[in-house]
Amino acid sequence: MVSTVVWVYILNSTLLIVHEIDSAYWREWELFRLPGEIAGFLAIHLLLVGLIMYGLIEVFLGSSIGYYINGIVALSGVFAFSIHTYFIRQGNQQFKTTASQMLLYAILASSLMQLYLAYTAW
Repeated sequence: MVSTVVWVYILNSTLLIVHEIDSAYWREWELFRLPGEIAGFLAIHLLLVGLIMYGLIEVFLGSSIGYYINGIVALSGVFAFSIHTYFIRQGNQQFKTTASQMLLYAILASSLMQLYLAYTAW
């Protein structure tokens, strides 16, 4: 049977990947002043999505590296919510749609759940 930790990892990872699709729509590389425009953004995300997928295997296996990747993914979700909330409060117009906001709040909730499970159920 697949553990709750794995299911929450899948949920949060899916939400984070969909957020990154939303980020491409909002041209997030401009917000963070990343070099390379869309090409650089895509290159970074090849690595990030690969790490998330590899992490799923390790979380499923219950390995120590899976434990750390699980925490990194969860903290990434808390960071995504926090930094975008900060930018919105600074007057930035990106990520203010209902869909973007709902996604960010869902990421925060699933990230907090993931952190809780990572440190209590592992």
